[in-house]
Amino acid sequence: MPKSRPLSATALKTVSESPDIISVGPPRVPALYGIKPRKEYLPWSHARERLTGSRNYWICTVRPDGRPHSIPVWGFWIDDALYFGTAQTTRKARNLSHNPAVSVHLESGDDVIILEGTAIEVNDKAVFKKIDAACRTKYKMPLMIIPDSVLYCVRPRVVLAWKENDFPGTGTRWEFPRS
Repeated sequence: MPKSRPLSATALKTVSESPDIISVGPPRVPALYGIKPRKEYLPWSHARERLTGSRNYWICTVRPDGRPHSIPVWGFWIDDALYFGTAQTTRKARNLSHNPAVSVHLESGDDVIILEGTAIEVNDKAVFKKIDAACRTKYKMPLMIIPDSVLYCVRPRVVLAWKENDFPGTGTRWEFPRS
C-alpha cells in the first residue's frame, strides 16, 4: 500500500497551501483501485473551498453499542476547522460524549470530501460570536444557542478527496498533526 509522502517546503507551497498539513499522497485503498503515488495531488484549496461552501455536512458518529449514526447538520468551515452545534440530548451529542471520533462528509459523491477528526466542545464566547456572524451570513439567521445546546469544533486529522470523473487520478489524502 502506498504511503503518504512528507511534504518538502516547495511541495507544501504548491500542493497544500497550508502549513498544518504534514503529508499528502494517495488515499490508502486496496491495490485493485489502481491508485499510485504521483507528483501532483488536488490542492488543499480545493478541499477548503468545498468545506467552506457546503450547506450541509453529514456527521457520522458511533453509538455506545458500536452501531453507526449519520445525520446532516448545518456547519461552518472557519480557520481550517468545522464547527457545528446540536442539543446535548441528541443522539449525535450523546455519541460524541461517549466517543468524540467523527467522520464528516459532504453531500456530493461526484466531488468527494471526507474529513476525519475529533469533536471538541467549544465554550469560548469569542468563538460563539465568530460562528454567530458566520451563521448570519451563510444561513441568514443567528446561531441558535439555547440552554442544553453544545457547539463542537472538529479539526481534521485526515481529509480524503477525489473527483468521480477522474478517479483514481484525483484521489488525495491529507494528514494533519494530532491535536
